[in-house]
Amino acid sequence: MDDPRLKRLQFRAWHRGTREADYTIGCFFDRFHHQWGENELVWFETLLEAEDVDILGWALGTIAVPAEMAGPLMERMQRLDYVEIPR
Repeated sequence: MDDPRLKRLQFRAWHRGTREADYTIGCFFDRFHHQWGENELVWFETLLEAEDVDILGWALGTIAVPAEMAGPLMERMQRLDYVEIPR
């Protein structure tokens, strides 16, 4: 990955502070970022500004997703089928 913006986003996705958030957000980025355009990257940058507890709550469906984060990317994140935890 040569793009400085993508490198920064990947680092921020994988260095959240909790292992659960790292796997949820980091795996989501790794699996899907290559399909994203500008709008999706802006959405992800906005997501990264949120607290981990909120992001995990949205992904797990335990708290309501705010309007600015709702949509196809959040719906994709909520499937959680992209998380791969190494053994």
